[in-house]
Amino acid sequence: MTFRRSILLTAPLLLASGALAQTDQTKLTPFSDARLPFSISAPTTWYGIDLGDGAVGLSMVSAKTKPATMIRLLFAEKDSGEKVNLTTEADNYETDLKASNLTVKRLSSKEATYGGVKGLEREYQLTGGNTDVRLRVWFGDNAKNLFSFQLTDTAPRYAAASGLFSKMLATVKFR
Repeated sequence: MTFRRSILLTAPLLLASGALAQTDQTKLTPFSDARLPFSISAPTTWYGIDLGDGAVGLSMVSAKTKPATMIRLLFAEKDSGEKVNLTTEADNYETDLKASNLTVKRLSSKEATYGGVKGLEREYQLTGGNTDVRLRVWFGDNAKNLFSFQLTDTAPRYAAASGLFSKMLATVKFR
């Protein structure tokens, strides 16, 4: 199973530009699109982004310039009756991370349920060159889709971003 199956849905989450207060960065507003198999509340001041990798879902960043928090809410349709081993999916993802020439350190791995969908969540530290980022990724699946919800941010900003990501995941509703 791969997450590179369709075109990326980019949502215009922000119409205004300029510097924004931190409180604006954390205010969540319900977001729904008929092309997504879920709805979620997202920061109103964030920008939808197309990374050009063919992933399908919703990708967003907190700012137009670096450093910016990035959240990706990706999904892949499953074949009818397809069984998915989430540990295998997470292990394959980790293998792909290690192929990136970065040093990959798994910080945690735990079961987690969001929107009634059980899954597996992992946190990583990625370092190398001028890179020192934290990554949190949740894999879940229901009858129709495999999900990969991801947060990436710099190490100093990660704790606050992870708290915001948790607030967002608490609002997800799967269809």
